[in-house]
Formats: sequence, structure tokens, C-alpha cells
Amino acid sequence: MADEQDGSPAGPLDRALAILMVIAEQKKALSSAEIAAALALPLPTAHRLIGNLERRGLIQKALGTKRYVVGSRLVTLSAKTIGAAFRTVRRQAVLSAVADRIGEQCEIGVVRDHAVVYVDSVRSKEQQGLQFNPSDSAPLHCTSTGKIYMSRLPAKIRNRLVRSLALVRYTPTTIVDPDELLAGLEDVRRRGWAKTNEEFVRGVVGCAVPIVSPAGDLIACLGVSVPVARVGFARLDTFIGPLQEAAALLSETILQDNEDL
Repeated sequence: MADEQDGSPAGPLDRALAILMVIAEQKKALSSAEIAAALALPLPTAHRLIGNLERRGLIQKALGTKRYVVGSRLVTLSAKTIGAAFRTVRRQAVLSAVADRIGEQCEIGVVRDHAVVYVDSVRSKEQQGLQFNPSDSAPLHCTSTGKIYMSRLPAKIRNRLVRSLALVRYTPTTIVDPDELLAGLEDVRRRGWAKTNEEFVRGVVGCAVPIVSPAGDLIACLGVSVPVARVGFARLDTFIGPLQEAAALLSETILQDNEDL
């Protein structure tokens, strides 16, 4: 897919996709010149393609700058794509198995537009209780998935994001102090998973583990949310092992070709 003379991606579609990949893989916003240099594209060509992508909402300028980050339409598309990827026979079997093993509903959550969006869920055969349906959303600061997402951000970006969020108090135990939240996120980063203690819904506790790509990038999170009357906050620790095993199985299959469709 590369031009033999200049080493750049060959066709307009190839070049547009290459630009999306470059921007998506970076942890900082990129200028047009940086994008062009990364792909060995002539600057006028890069400007034209970047303009087309920006008009379609697939990339956008970082606030107050002329540098580019992924756009809202691309983020929405990626969340829908992840949801569709999990709705295969093999991956549904993994979700059903872990839900039955721990006796609770399991949910797949992703982050979109600074909120947690649930893209799939499977109920245990044994328990009926709190349920997050696909397309339901929740805040970052008081959900296990949101905490995992924020904990994996570079420290400066994490700090800036936490201090920009509206830390709404949903329950008496919701963490609304930025410094306290940042300290908790550092703990999540170290151990690799997260718990919440009645922070979003009173009487409901939860935990989640990351689902990562083979390269270690966060794809989604696998978690549970249960009534504290049935499962105490301390007992959530017993769910982590089974969730991590299921997440590892999902990680092995999520980027494979549609092997079970």
C-alpha cells in the first residue's frame, strides 16, 4: 500500500486511513506538518486529506490549538465497532461462562466522549438484579471502567482530565475531590483493576478489569455491578480472578478475523 517512489501510502483512501492511524496511535495532538512527516506525504496532500477528515468529524483540532486529535464521529464509530466485535458466538460464550461462574451479570464498557458506555452485557442464569443495557452510559469518576480508563492515561493528561470533569456527587461515597480521585487512580494503575463502593448508585458496588489488545492497549473493560445487600464491597475481590481470566480470553480473540461468524 505504499508508493514505490516516496514510501507514502498509495491511494487517497489508504492515505486517509494512515492519517487516522497515526493520530489514533499518538498520546498527543499532532500538527499537519508532523502528520505529513510521519507518513512521508507532501504537505499540500496532507492538508487536503486532513481537511476532508475534519469535515467528516473523524478528526478535530485539540481545544485552542491547530493540532489534531481523533474526532467525535470516529470515537463513536470505534465504540460501536467494539460492541459489534464482542457480539460473536465465541465471545458471547466467554461472557456467559464468566457470568455463570461468578453468579452475576457481566458488562462490557468502553469510554466515549468522557463517559462510560456499555456495549454488551450477559446475565447469569442464577441471579437477577441490576442491569446495564447496551447504550447505557455512566460517568467516568464513579465507575470502575471509568477509573481504569483514566488510570491508564499519561499522568499529565490524567491530571488535566480529572480537573476538567464535573465531579457530580451521586451518593454520599462519590469521590468529588480531584486530589482524592487522582490518588485513587494511581492505586488503580498499580494494581490494574478497579472497584467502586456505592459511588454511582446507592446500594450498588462494582469492579472491573481491562480488556487489552495484544499490544497492551485498552480496548474495553469487563465488569460487574451488584447490590451490596447480596455482595459486600470486600467480596468483590473474589470476582477479580475470574474476570481477569475471561478478559484474557477476550483479548486473545478480539483482534482476530471473524473466526466464529
